[in-house]
Formats: sequence, C-alpha cells, structure tokens
Amino acid sequence: MPELENICRKARKSALLLACASSADKNQWLLAMAKALEENTATILAANRIDLEKGAAKGLSGAMLDRLRLDEKRVKGMADALRYVTTLPDPVGEELSSFTREDGLLIKKVSVPVGVMGFIYESRPNVTTDAASLCLKSGNAVILRGGSEAFASNCAIGDIVIAAAEKAGMPEGAVTLIRDTSHETVNALLKMDQYIDLIIPRGGERLIRTVVKESTIPVIKHYKGVCHLYVDKEADIPMALAILENGKFQRPGVCNALETILIHEDIASQFVPEMKKLFAEKGLKKVYGSEKYCSMDENAQMIPEENYSNEYLDTIISAKIVSSAEEAVDHINFYGSGHSDSIVTANGRTAEYFQNYVDSATVYWNASTRFTDGGEFGMGAEIGISTDKLHARGPMGLKELTTYKYKIYGNGQIRK
Repeated sequence: MPELENICRKARKSALLLACASSADKNQWLLAMAKALEENTATILAANRIDLEKGAAKGLSGAMLDRLRLDEKRVKGMADALRYVTTLPDPVGEELSSFTREDGLLIKKVSVPVGVMGFIYESRPNVTTDAASLCLKSGNAVILRGGSEAFASNCAIGDIVIAAAEKAGMPEGAVTLIRDTSHETVNALLKMDQYIDLIIPRGGERLIRTVVKESTIPVIKHYKGVCHLYVDKEADIPMALAILENGKFQRPGVCNALETILIHEDIASQFVPEMKKLFAEKGLKKVYGSEKYCSMDENAQMIPEENYSNEYLDTIISAKIVSSAEEAVDHINFYGSGHSDSIVTANGRTAEYFQNYVDSATVYWNASTRFTDGGEFGMGAEIGISTDKLHARGPMGLKELTTYKYKIYGNGQIRK
C-alpha cells in the first residue's frame, strides 16, 4: 500500500525532529490544538451526530453509544486535557542514572522517545486527542487509526487539531489519522516494522487479540478489564455498598467498571440483602452467582464457570461467597485480567495481604476501581491501560511512552 507506506515514512522522519523538540514548542502545539477544538465545537458535534445516528441504526448498545457520544462539556474536557498535558514535566532527556569509571569515562542513562507509535482504537473519539497529546509531549510521532463507528467524529477532530498544530510549527507527519478503516489497511499497518516502533491497541478483547496475532511490531496489550470487589468480613457495609454502586453503575461500559463481587461468608447474611436492594434500585439486568450466593438471592442465576472471566460492560455482575481473603485472592488471580481489583476492609493486615498478593496493575483498599485512569492518576490523559508487565503496566502516561539510551562522555579513553 504505497499511500500507507508514505504515511509511515513521514512519521519516521518527523519522529527524529520530535525527539529533539523543546518543551516550549511541544506545549505550543498542544495549546493550538486545544484552542482549535473549542473554536470548532459545532463542527465536531455535527460529525458526532452522524456517528450516533449510524450507531443507533446498527444496534450499538447503550454503553457503546455512551462511549461514542460527544457534547459541549466533553469537547471542553478534551481541550482541558490537552492544556493539562502542557503543565506536566517533559519526560524526554531525564537523567535516570549516571556512573563514572575510574578512568574518568562518564556513562549517563537518559530517557528518550520510543519513536513512532501505531495507535489502533475503537469507539471513543476523545481518545484521538488523548493519544496525540501524550505522544507529542513525549516526543513520539503517532499514526492513529480509529474505528468505523466513530469515523466522522475522528476525521473532524483529526483534521482540526492536526491543521492547528502544523500551523503552530509541528512537523508534518507527526500526527496522522488514517481514514481507511478496512481490515486490510490495519493488517498492512501492523507489518510496517521498518517504520513503526510500537503498536498500542485500545478497544475490545477481539481487537486486541487480532492485533497481537497479526503484528510484526511489538504490542502493548489491554485485553479486558475483569475487575473485582472483595467485601471482607471486617468491611464497613455502607462503604462497600457505595464502592459497589460507583464501580458497577456509574459507567458500566468502561474497562475499570466492576464485573465480579466476592463476599466473605461471615458478612454475607448482612451484606447480601443490602446489595439486593441496591441492585433493584439501580436496575441491574442480571446477577450470575455461585451456588452459595444463589441460595441467598432468589433473583440470581447459577453461574457457568467461564462467566467468572467475563467482561460484561453492562449492568450484569458475577457474585461469589468466599471463605477467606486467601480464597478471594486465588479467585482473582485465576479468573481476573490483571487490570483493577479492590478490597473493602477495616483490617490493615488483610488489606496489605490483598494488595501484595493480587497480581494486577492497580490494587485498591477501600476505594472504587473507577479511579484507574490516566487523568485520575495525575497523568493528564492516558493512551491506554496496559495489562502487560513489559514495558508498561496500568494507565500509560508520558513516562510510559519513553525508553532510554546511554550517553557516554570521554576524553580519549580506550578499552584495554
């Protein structure tokens, strides 16, 4: 595909310029993007209405349409996120360590951009500016490929911010939006390893697995968010209910929403009746429960074992009664996705055990998993939430988009 290869070549060339760009220049480009977004809100919302109408006609779920929907507040939020990234420290050029040999040779380890990012994403058009801002601030070129369901929104946003940034001096090709949403183009992009250094997919599990299978370029994965809440025997029940309500019902279609609740058997007789009231009030569609849980909730349906690994992205939940914190941890580590898990307890030792032994990117004590987000973690925005361990884990901000090189300073030393 000659056109795609030309895009990749321009990105490679611009990446060399971005690696040496000053913080002031990068911030200027981002501020220009933010201003252009707000000045063109009407154009963006008109394009978004096209996507919403097509999505509704195709039968997209309410959760998917919510991810897709933009309004004036969300567009302003996109602009504010761009401005916030300008206030963050530039991660490029940071001295990570240094060592001086006996012969005077100075060896420094410094952070540098990764290079060219290929970013493949679905549904949420605000991700277009999140990815562009983080890649630019960290000195990386980025090739964006959004999903067909947000095509009009992504094109409008991409055209607006790229034109504004290039007018402010951003190198051509530093940010590119691919307009072809065909699978053939994606597969071709995933083979451009001579130009692209890293692929980051953001979307459903099916997309992630396809990208991993087809790519000849390293991939940072975010398979799915099977997030758990464990209500310990020493939990504060009102607190646990509030955390459950926030984690399951605030935005059920996002990756940091709760999918499974584990309840200690010693507190179940007190907690389950209150939880059933909450489910009725919030209109929970379905609860799949273990045998012991189903004996306490007549509305529950016996859970097929494979459901414990489900990311429902809806007002559906799995529930299980457990005998100990150890059983809860074992369950999470076996069925979870390594994303976000939480314990509610008044016992510090139990909480420490849970946080130490649950093998997930983010592990909470007495708080909602909904905080797993780059903005909430002080990163301004995020390019994704990695469930990998190499080289990034959890919300990925500026530092996670850098690698390092060694700079060595001598005065004629030779190795003997």
